[in-house]
Formats: sequence, C-alpha cells, structure tokens
Amino acid sequence: MRQIVLDTETTGLSPENGDRIIEIGCVELLNRKLTGNNLHFYVNPERDSHEDALKVHGISNEFLREKPKFDVIAQELLDYLDGAELIIHNAPFDMGFLNKEYSLMGWPSLRSRLSGVIDSLVMAKEMFPGKRNGLDALCDRLEVDNSGRTLHGALLDAELLADVYINMTRGQDALLIEGEETAEEGQELVVVDLRQFELPVLRANEQEVQAHESGLQDLDKASKGKTLWRLSQPA
Repeated sequence: MRQIVLDTETTGLSPENGDRIIEIGCVELLNRKLTGNNLHFYVNPERDSHEDALKVHGISNEFLREKPKFDVIAQELLDYLDGAELIIHNAPFDMGFLNKEYSLMGWPSLRSRLSGVIDSLVMAKEMFPGKRNGLDALCDRLEVDNSGRTLHGALLDAELLADVYINMTRGQDALLIEGEETAEEGQELVVVDLRQFELPVLRANEQEVQAHESGLQDLDKASKGKTLWRLSQPA
C-alpha cells in the first residue's frame, strides 16, 4: 500500500477568495514504512500572504517571488501522487486548495487520481474526543518529537504527521501476513486493510456454554479449588 502524507501552506484561508498555495510537502509511506522518497515545493502564489498567515508560516513574499508558479510543478506533483492514498490533517482544507489550483489550469479534480483520502483530524477526534487534536497536541500525546517546529512548514509538518499517523494506527488498521514461513528479503508482504470488514459477533450456544463450564470445573478440581476465577468470587 502506497500512502502519501501531505501538507500545504497558503496565503490565507480561502481558495475561493483568491488565496493560493505557497508550499507543498509530501512524505511517502510504503506498507506503513517511511521510504525517504519525499517531495517538496515552494510555489509563487502570484499574490502576497495575509498578515495572519505570515505569522503562521513565516515565508516572506519576497522569497516566494523567485519560486516556480503552480502550473510549472503541477504535472510533477500529479505524477508523484497518482494512485496513492493521501493522509492529511484537516483534509478538506488542503484538498480544497489543491483542487482549486488544478481547476485554475482547467485540469480535473485531484481526487480522481487518488485511491483515497484519510483525514487524520477526523481520526484523532474519534480516538481522543473532547481533547485538543492539533498536530502539536497529538505529537505531545503520542510522544513524537516536535521540538524543531517553531513555525508551520509543509514538509516538517508532513514528516511529523507521518509519525503521528503510524502511532495512531499501530496494530489497528493493517494485518501483515507473511505466510507459513518468514518472508524472504525482497518478498512483498500482503497487507489487508481491516477497516473494510465488519466482523460478526458469534455467541456460544447452550451446548458450548455447558462444555465450557465442564472444562472449568475440571480445572478447578485439578487445582483443588485454587483457580483464580473461583478465589475472586465473593463468598
């Protein structure tokens, strides 16, 4: 499974009001492992950032004027993301900006080229209801080192989110099946996404309950009444 953890920085909050992307950071996961095959762009947005946005990302307008415009990097970004599942914190925000950039070029929605999009903010709210679930808060909660994050940066934030996502989903989203023997070097493991299954609850019938109770009685007799479940019962 190929996943891309993605983050953007922008000139403001609304692509519909003319705000544009100024930075894109992507981190690749292959079967939940960091590959180092990352992608990073600074982008000339052809407009200045809002003052509040500057306080968040600290990327000056002067610095960006010498960077390529989005249409220059659009195909390389699309080729990199093609067929992958994206992991984004507050996905509607970043996807809204990316789709707007492509629509300005007359290209189809980015979503049509992806296998799916996971919103890690939605996941975090389900796992930690009522708590702060911003990236810094999740790093603290999941013991991910974010000491180098003084300002928002797309690549750094994507790297941190990759660690956060792996910690949030460890042992929950995927089952690695190596077969009867240990997989040889270079052999691809089969990844089964457990989220696609609705597991049934199978309750014991009366005969099975009686057989279970009989087995417990035999164990209790063999231990001369010292089994823990008997000792823990109230007198």
